[in-house]
Amino acid sequence: MTQDGGTKGKGDKKAQQYGVTPQSTDFNDWYNEVVKKADLADNSPVAGAMVVRPYGSALWENIVRWLDDRFKASGHESLVFPTLIPMGFIMKEADHVEGFAPELFTVNKIGTEVLAEPYVMRPTSETIIGHMWAGWLNSYRDLPFLHYQWGSVFRAELRTKAFLRTSEFYWHEGHTAHADEPEARAEVRMILDLYHEFCRDVLALPVVRGEKTASERFAGAVATYSIEGMMRDGKALQSGTSHYLGQNFSRAFEVKYQTREQKEEFAHTTSWAISSRIIGAIIMTHGDDAGLIMPPRIAPIQVVVIPVGRKDNFDEMVAEGEKLAAELRAQGLRVKVDKRDGVTNGFKYNDWELKGVPVRIELGPRDLESGVVVVKNRNGEEKETLPRAEAVSGMAARLDSIHTWLLERATDFMLSHTLEVDDYDAFKQAIEDGNWARAYHCGDAGCEKAIKDDTKATTRNVPLDDAEYFSETGEGVCVRCGTPSAYGKRVIFGRQY
Repeated sequence: MTQDGGTKGKGDKKAQQYGVTPQSTDFNDWYNEVVKKADLADNSPVAGAMVVRPYGSALWENIVRWLDDRFKASGHESLVFPTLIPMGFIMKEADHVEGFAPELFTVNKIGTEVLAEPYVMRPTSETIIGHMWAGWLNSYRDLPFLHYQWGSVFRAELRTKAFLRTSEFYWHEGHTAHADEPEARAEVRMILDLYHEFCRDVLALPVVRGEKTASERFAGAVATYSIEGMMRDGKALQSGTSHYLGQNFSRAFEVKYQTREQKEEFAHTTSWAISSRIIGAIIMTHGDDAGLIMPPRIAPIQVVVIPVGRKDNFDEMVAEGEKLAAELRAQGLRVKVDKRDGVTNGFKYNDWELKGVPVRIELGPRDLESGVVVVKNRNGEEKETLPRAEAVSGMAARLDSIHTWLLERATDFMLSHTLEVDDYDAFKQAIEDGNWARAYHCGDAGCEKAIKDDTKATTRNVPLDDAEYFSETGEGVCVRCGTPSAYGKRVIFGRQY
């Protein structure tokens, strides 16, 4: 069986037709080809950076729109900070500079003038935001600060991959300041749960909520929480993070306030983000040998209407297609009519399959006379001939059913490729076979490094007690060194993107 559940022979034949390497042949090639052939992104003349094409940009805009609405609804305000950050700011928080130093892009000159102090192109903005907060914050009455911004960040990457690892990528970064630790930690958890909801209910991605081990924390954080998804090659993708920063950055940048009792205290701060990596998660979780399968609720195009006609009646069929599209748009759906002339219907079908549009409607002269349309779901093989009114009225439910199918398929794949192991040989074999391994661990950073050196697997996270998956508590001994578990539950290990 192939990874998409079909037979290999059938997948190979389909791959030749669509021009995409089958996942089972080479998942990396499949991914790179889908990104380019589905018009999501292309290489750029800037080393390590990508150009996001209109189809990929439309997908990102839908992601931004949903999240931005939720941030504002929960009381967060957007702001905009400079791309350039003084080098001295980065140096102020010791763990932060140590974590980011190898990735920094620096600006040393303006024209021919050498700068007395270089700038760095922001890898993240905790430092410059902390600097500004110090001037804005006076009293407990000013808190909480609930801020976020959308923009680019820059981190040097040796091995680049569109959307997953590029020297410039896109995200929102949330930054909040609070009067005490419980309020700050509640913010961290609220955002983590929001990310989980977004992945599950909008992107049809099952993700595991959990806390990162100490060696995997964000540089400068007291605690880092993540959502981890499994791609269809068994690798993990960290799909979003939420960090409790304690008072580390507040102390470094003098972010303090006067309490009700007229005492001076440092604020407790958080940061959190989902980046354009989430597009990589959509591709690698939902794709098949034919290309993309777009989750309907975020898809740039939810329904494509293809007029089927001869040269003498093609314009008429396009006009009818537009009428049908208008009926669907009246329901709030995103619809495109493929009006390309001189292109075969077969090419159009293949093209939209590759781009992953959830539903295709074919409308020809005979269909028009009979009052029917031909409907095909992207996740199915069979076409349906339906009364036109029924196809239109049932479209929202059809799209919901595709969302449910995608979520169930991805969940089943994750659960069946996550193995509970207690023996180190079994652990290594599980990882080598492309699975996640759930195992007890001692919590020692040196032991984690030894496991990584042995297997290329890292700790993904320690699932929260109320996580949707893998939240069971228990006691045991470290799968590698045999010392008692540090977490009271199994840790998820896996190879990662």
